[in-house]
Amino acid sequence: MRCWAAAVFALMLVAGCSETVGGQSQPTKLTPISSSPSRSSSPTLAPAPTAAPGPGAPIADVIAWIAAGEPADAAGFHTATRDGTPTDLGDDVAFTTPSGKTTCATMSSYTNELMCLVQLKNPPPRPTGIEVHWAGGWVNFDGESLSVGSFHGDPGPFENGDGPQLPYGKTLKFGDYQCRTDQVGLYCVNYAHQSAARYSDAGIEPFGCLKTVAPPPDVGLKFSC
Repeated sequence: MRCWAAAVFALMLVAGCSETVGGQSQPTKLTPISSSPSRSSSPTLAPAPTAAPGPGAPIADVIAWIAAGEPADAAGFHTATRDGTPTDLGDDVAFTTPSGKTTCATMSSYTNELMCLVQLKNPPPRPTGIEVHWAGGWVNFDGESLSVGSFHGDPGPFENGDGPQLPYGKTLKFGDYQCRTDQVGLYCVNYAHQSAARYSDAGIEPFGCLKTVAPPPDVGLKFSC
């Protein structure tokens, strides 16, 4: 009986010590368990605006809203039609808004601009001194500049007719551009220059670095970065 008690006492001594340092036993150190829940370090992204951006909206909001649209297949916008006759545009694109008030096209073999014809309620007046056809609703946008109203001796990319309709809420991406249609107008962004514009019959609204500048003699309105 005494041997059994001595053995139990010896085991209790061993359990009460962890290691020996310099000939002396050191007490076992317990690490406390934290009850705080772990937190993710991933940043929270701001949701895209649900309403179409208004005048003066930050370019980041405009880009987020355009990109949030439902993607349209760009392969369906490489054809323009005039009087029932379709023309293959190759790598270029053409499209029309559901209202029919804005039609746009590219002409990459000639320029990197996005060109649109807008049925403006109040287009810029024709400048004097130049005897060529004045197109007050012709809008050129290359990202670094935006012009409204210009002289044209030929229809340019619009000679082939109009492109397919880009439905409301759809977004079309091509080259440096991405466009989205809405009831209040067509929005297009140029990613290379982080600038954008809204096209509607009420007028052309610039975003980002585009600011009003004095137009040249052959242009109605001019915005530049």
